Amino acid sequence: MLIGNKNFDLNKQILIMGILNVTPDSFSDGGQFNNRDASLKQVEKMIADGADLIDLGGESTRPGHTQISDAEEIDRVVPMIEAIHQRFDIAISIDTYKSLVGEAALKAGANLVNDIWGFKYDPTLAEITAKYQVPCILMHNRHNQNYQHLITDIKSDLQDSIDIALKAGISRDAIILDPGIGFAKDYAQNMETIYHLEALQTLGYPLLLGTSRKGFIGLTLDLPVTERVEGTVATTVIGIMKGASIIRVHDVLENKRAAQMTLGILKGAPWTNSI
Repeated sequence: MLIGNKNFDLNKQILIMGILNVTPDSFSDGGQFNNRDASLKQVEKMIADGADLIDLGGESTRPGHTQISDAEEIDRVVPMIEAIHQRFDIAISIDTYKSLVGEAALKAGANLVNDIWGFKYDPTLAEITAKYQVPCILMHNRHNQNYQHLITDIKSDLQDSIDIALKAGISRDAIILDPGIGFAKDYAQNMETIYHLEALQTLGYPLLLGTSRKGFIGLTLDLPVTERVEGTVATTVIGIMKGASIIRVHDVLENKRAAQMTLGILKGAPWTNSI
């Protein structure tokens, strides 16, 4: 898959997507990187630690977040996209569900659209993504947690997003799916979704897993958001074993190393056919 100026083989590679929130109120790092110098230092660190992509968000989507205007979100993300591209050779994903923000970000040089509503909040974003011929991440989300059969329903919801993307003109090889851990799911549903992640492979698209520092890890380990690195790493390893090709995280170095080790055992080992 071509993302920016790099061609990634998602059948053989595990990509680490580093999270950069230029917001005052994100659940994990709110306020840490909402000024230019701090953001650029964080991007530099994530690249040094092994990030393959940077996912830039200008509005917190934590539970109970307050929506901001398109103009405010654009003012947060566009200067950062321009600044990152001036200094670093790395692809940038724009984390937004709004078409005006998406278009402004793509004009500024964003290379991928990451939509937490899978084009269902603002279908025009699908058309804009097609217009700029960039890949997209379609995340599972809904307005309730009323599932008849969790994994089957997630697959059906994601298929609806895929249909929107294809109808807008996005090519099949430019679509990535995200099961939406932490969105429209309670604790047990988050755990079950990760456990059965491989079931989503039947949809036929690469999978992204985004669990970094999320609440279900805190509940499992009884730890605050600042102490969830090891819990996140565990989900990274399990996610890769169950088919994820992209891992979206705050702590790049630890998860990069875990991903490399996991991939080495799964795909690089001479003993795979010895049993």
